[in-house]
This record gives sequence, structure tokens and C-alpha cells, in this order.
Amino acid sequence: MQACGSALNSRLENYRNLTPAERLAELARAAGLDAADQALLADPAALAVDRANGMIENVIGTFQLPMGVATNFRINGRDYLIPMVVEEPSVVAAASYMARIARSNDIGFETSSTAPIMRAQVQVLDVTDPWGARLRILAAREAIIAAANAKDAKLVSLGGGCRDIEVHVFPESRVGPMVVMHLLVDVRDAMGANTVNTMAEAVAPLVEQAAGGRVRLRILSNLADLRLARASVRVSPAALATKTVSGEDMVTGIVEAAEFAAIDPYRAATHNKGIMNGIDPVVVATGNDWRAIEAGAHAFAVKDGRYTSLTTWERDRDGNLVGTLEMPMALGLVGGATKTHPLAQAALRILKVETAQELAEVTVAVGLAQNMAALRALATEGIQRGHMALHARNIAILAGAEGAEIEAVAKQLAAAHDVRVDRARELLDALRRG
Repeated sequence: MQACGSALNSRLENYRNLTPAERLAELARAAGLDAADQALLADPAALAVDRANGMIENVIGTFQLPMGVATNFRINGRDYLIPMVVEEPSVVAAASYMARIARSNDIGFETSSTAPIMRAQVQVLDVTDPWGARLRILAAREAIIAAANAKDAKLVSLGGGCRDIEVHVFPESRVGPMVVMHLLVDVRDAMGANTVNTMAEAVAPLVEQAAGGRVRLRILSNLADLRLARASVRVSPAALATKTVSGEDMVTGIVEAAEFAAIDPYRAATHNKGIMNGIDPVVVATGNDWRAIEAGAHAFAVKDGRYTSLTTWERDRDGNLVGTLEMPMALGLVGGATKTHPLAQAALRILKVETAQELAEVTVAVGLAQNMAALRALATEGIQRGHMALHARNIAILAGAEGAEIEAVAKQLAAAHDVRVDRARELLDALRRG
């Protein structure tokens, strides 16, 4: 990951207690945002209907979700402020709190990534000798790569392009033998879907001729298993301790909870959903394709034939908690909504990332933080206590609370562990009667 720009401190004290306007002003100061960005982020109509109409079909308006900022993140020794677009209570707070704990080791989260290699698949049918067809396609490798790269000279000039091919054989299927050629393409700072799809279509005649069959599909794969991002964190027991739970017990609880997800697919599904609670909001905020990220994540979780946890949590020889996450992360900084959505551009200016790989690394660090928060809660007080405390704000709003009333009613609901709309209405009525 590359360092860039002036030093930023993501440790924004008392941030959650500020008003939205005060938070925006503090964010602008910390991230160095100009007046135009501040106005954009404060504008409820930042995505004009005319622009939205150019992004998708049959536009009738725009749909908004809350946009928040996760604080405290230090990744590879550098601070980041993380824009997140999400409707679920506790997500931003949980990520920020875990990032605060993680930064106690000065480095925070450590990350790395592989080159941004995407796959495109070319399906060949009506082949009588599939293994022979595989070798004929491999013999045409140089011509196929050259034809693919001829479709995107700009990408090649930026250091990307088709790097290699693979050929997979499925000798038996309901439609007969099938041969599938993969283009392996370095897409640089793009997500890459359009690039690899175009290349796949361009090389299809060559593949068809070499295989001696009939090409059907020519399409990217969202299982970007060559485009991996990794994050790890090491936290001391002292940093994890609470007033009621020792650090050692906390480490034990998290490791035991993680092992449940590792061996049981029913638990793993919810465990991995918790990881995506952190990842998806960053992907959405930056205008990337969260559906592609979800598809790749869950396919990767079953790569060994059994659905399992995407993270690992262990205790090292010194008793520290060590968490790791490795998963596909096909994110881009150019093309699509990342370039056309004004708020996606503002989010990237907040993040101050320079490459798609850096964005991917930051995003998996947030996913790891979110997972740590969920496991910490599950291993101690249970998930509902903290979640319902934050959900109480939604219930207060649903009951009709406004302004300062929201926090006042929510605090009473949470304190009584009785988060219901009818109870919120009773408290609101009492508050208004004075």
C-alpha cells in the first residue's frame, strides 16, 4: 500500500456526540475537504435526477441511504477515515470502536494484495475430444493474448493487459463435453468487467477455431480468486479487556466463537455476513459493485468444497489475539458509478487512496474490524445488547421523536432493555409533557 498526502489523524474525539453538521465540519478539517465537497456531502440531492437518468434505465428519482464515517482506522501505520453507506445500526460504531482498539499496537491493521487480475471465460461446446481441444487452445496462447490486448491498447500502455490463459475441461455435462478457456487480465485501477468481457468476445473466434467446437458464453467471472486482498490484526489481551471481562477471557471467547464458524456452515453464513457488514458499505460509498463483491466472497468461502469462515482468529505465543482475512476484492477507481456518482467521488477524496489495490486493502481491513466487533459481542454480552441500543434510535424516530428527543427516548429504551415502539411513544409523550 502506498502512502500519500499529508498525515491524517483518524482518531476524532467525541465524534459520535456531534451533530451531523458538526461532524461534516470536523471531517472536512481532518480530511482537508474543500467547500465544494462540504456542500456536496450536505446536499440531500447530490445525485441529480438528470445524472441518475444517465446511470441506469427507467429512472424515476433517487433513493438515499445514510452515509457515515468510520474513524480511528490505522492501516499499515497510516490513518484513514472510512466513508460507509449503510442502513443497519451499529455497523459504523462497531467498526470505529474496533479500529480504536486495533490502533493500540501503533501499526493497526496490516494489509497486502495481489495484482488486479480478473478472469473472463469463453465456453466451448460440441467438442468430441475435450482434452485434445485443451492442448490446441494452449498452443494458440500467444495469438489469443495478442488478440485480447489489441482490444485495449490504453490498458496495455498503463501496464495492464492480458497476462495468460487457462483451459478447464469438463468431460461430462448435461450438454456434452465442455471446454472453458480463461483469460487472465491485469485491469489495473478498473473493476474490469467491461474490459474482460470485450476481450473475451474478441478472442472467441480464435478459441473456437483452435478447439474445433462452438463458442457460447463469453463473460467475466466474479470469483476473482487471483485478485485477493488480505488484512491482519494483532491485539493484546489488555486492549480487549472490559470492566467485566478479562482480556484473556475475551481472547478465548473470540477464538472459540470463530471456530464455530470455521466448522459449521450455518454459523459461517452469519459470520461472513458480519464481515460483509463492514465491506459492503465501503463498496457502496465508493460507487463499486457490491453484488460482485458479495458473489466473489461467498464463492471463495466454499472454494475447498465446504462453506466456511472467511476469517481466522488465533492466539499467538504471547497470548495476543491474531485475526486474518483474505478474500477476492475486485474494486475500481475508474469507470462506472465510481466516476459518475458525485458522492462516490467525494468518498474517494475522503479515503485518499491512490490505487484500486489500496482501496481493496482498506476495505478488507474494515471487514476484519467488523468481524472482530461481532465476535467480541457474541463472546461476551451477546449481539443484541449493543445492537438494540443503537436500534433504539430508529424506534424513537418511528414513534415520532425529533431532534434532541431522539437521543433522550433512545437512551431510556436502551437502559431498560425494552426497545419497542409503543414504549417509545409512552416515553415521548412523557418527555413532551415535561
